[in-house]
Amino acid sequence: MSAGGGGLRQLQEQLQAIDEEVAALKEDIEELQTEKAEANEAIDALDRLETDDIVQVPLGGDAYVRAEIQNVDEIVVSLGGGYAAERDREGAVESLEHKKNALDDRISSIQSEISELESESDELEQQAQQMQQQQLQQMQQQFQQSDE
Repeated sequence: MSAGGGGLRQLQEQLQAIDEEVAALKEDIEELQTEKAEANEAIDALDRLETDDIVQVPLGGDAYVRAEIQNVDEIVVSLGGGYAAERDREGAVESLEHKKNALDDRISSIQSEISELESESDELEQQAQQMQQQQLQQMQQQFQQSDE
């Protein structure tokens, strides 16, 4: 009977590990969605921005400086991996759209991974229920045998 209890305990540990992994993946999705929202905000700002506009430029540490846009077609866009490139407005928007598409692909991939983990979790829960039922039946049989 202790072997059955060990198997059940192992299933519970696997279920907990899956739950933790699913939670971490959901956090990853939230971060990616935040990054996508930031790309959308940048695209919207580029659509409205004109030469000679005055904007607030972040310096870091929640400090900003007022600046005048001298040329709206000189935009530095992150390419990833610590690299950046200067683009005109259209090129910057294209880069940001490409980034959004890559983020959507990553989100979709993570969602698929979550679905697989949830299916695996459902199977493990069914196995755990079956083990519990078997243990209960064994206990009932032992109890009946001891009464005889």
